[in-house]
Amino acid sequence: MQPQPILRLTTLHELEQRHLNVTPPLMERAGKAAAEIALRLAGNSLAPPLIVAGPGNNGGDAFVVARLLKQAGCDPLLVFAGDAARLPADARAACDAWLASGGSLQDDLPEGNFSIAVDGLFGIGLSARRPLEGRHAMLVRKLNSLNCPILALDIPSGLDAETGFVPPGDNVVRATHTATFIALKPGLLTLDGPDHCGEISLHNLGLDIDDAMVDGHTIARTLFTGQLRPRLKNSHKGSYGSVGIIGGATGMAGAALLAGRAALKLGAGRVYVGMLERLAVDPQQPELMLRPASDVFDLATCLAIGPGLGQSKEALALLRRAITSKLPLLLDADALNLLASHPVLARNLARRTAPTLLTPHPAEAARLLGCDVASVQSDRIAAAQELAKRFTALTVLKGCGSIIALPNGRWFINTSGNAGLASAGSGDVLSGIAAALLAQGWPADLALPAAAHLHGCAADACVAAGIGPIGLSASETIEEARNVMNKWMATTHAQIIHDTSTGGASLNSQPAKTYY
Repeated sequence: MQPQPILRLTTLHELEQRHLNVTPPLMERAGKAAAEIALRLAGNSLAPPLIVAGPGNNGGDAFVVARLLKQAGCDPLLVFAGDAARLPADARAACDAWLASGGSLQDDLPEGNFSIAVDGLFGIGLSARRPLEGRHAMLVRKLNSLNCPILALDIPSGLDAETGFVPPGDNVVRATHTATFIALKPGLLTLDGPDHCGEISLHNLGLDIDDAMVDGHTIARTLFTGQLRPRLKNSHKGSYGSVGIIGGATGMAGAALLAGRAALKLGAGRVYVGMLERLAVDPQQPELMLRPASDVFDLATCLAIGPGLGQSKEALALLRRAITSKLPLLLDADALNLLASHPVLARNLARRTAPTLLTPHPAEAARLLGCDVASVQSDRIAAAQELAKRFTALTVLKGCGSIIALPNGRWFINTSGNAGLASAGSGDVLSGIAAALLAQGWPADLALPAAAHLHGCAADACVAAGIGPIGLSASETIEEARNVMNKWMATTHAQIIHDTSTGGASLNSQPAKTYY
């Protein structure tokens, strides 16, 4: 799968304006795409489909769905929550076509069973953060109580399409499926969006999106296929770099060890763990080389500081030294908290010329930005972009739909992963994975999105194997991340061999499409 384009609302509206006069109209195309999904979801049920149409163009899409389902031999019930006289022109035409086909408009959800419910109440046009009230809120609550598939048109009604924000009261449709049109919207993929959208299908309605218009992308393996090259037989441990992990203060040694284990299992040639708490050996992973924290700087080819670091004077001195290093540097956990409380360090970090990676969770991001967590979560893309710009650092804002932002303004949303990652140590594992890729020579702007995606894929593979999501531990994802990476490598290598043996171009000979 290729990275999928994500558009902000201003870009979507601009694109729609460019195609106002296409034939067939965009509303007809959207309704047709959704009707096909609705028929599939309804299956052989004898119960009627339920369509809920709202007062705008999303309602117009719903009218088209209802008409096409009727033509297909279904007998849908349509509830209209609006005023026909005040519908936009295209939606009014769709309403008239529905009525001309023999359909009718009902005011409220009738009692009974339904084969499927289609949410066409509000789409992306709903004013951001305006909670649904009154009749519309009541309809949402009734939709959510139904025991049938719920298909949302474009985006579940009440969900902020820009941010995934759910207004107070949670009067938002919880869809089992969402048919989204033209391009993905950020709110489908991050914060509360994934809990309300169910399975998402994308329908571009026959439109070609100019690359220059694309705001962001999802992450897919093809983004970094060029880095998935088989290892040379004539290689040695020095060929794959040396990771230095700095952290592990008293009572937090496990965080540094988890990061070190992840770095080792994801291919770093050597891993030095600079511990503030002195340990002789990691009995679970004796290959890790444990050192006093200050000794690691001269041994590593990339550094990760923060897992279990604490905020002592010693920790602060180590962070100062790390920032002055000319090595690729990843900051996590307490390194970020120290950075937030020392403005001079922050300014020095922004002036680094070597790659810098930040991996904050929302609370750490809020400290760095001088705001509260709610402000960060209210627009996760903007928060990640501001961090990337302020610190001249590639940034992953962790959470549901992690945001990866680059200093040049580009951004990605990661769609892999599950709730099993909401456990202690997961962030340390992510840091170790990213550091391992950096040590092996991956460009930083590929290493960070690849690490986030790989970490999520590992958690998904664990759940598919019956491990989690409840009780999935951070250490369990390390082994699976190694398995996934080796499968990716093998698949890429097999494709190269296939292409060259059949006379096609190898993957490495194709010019890579740039997303950053």
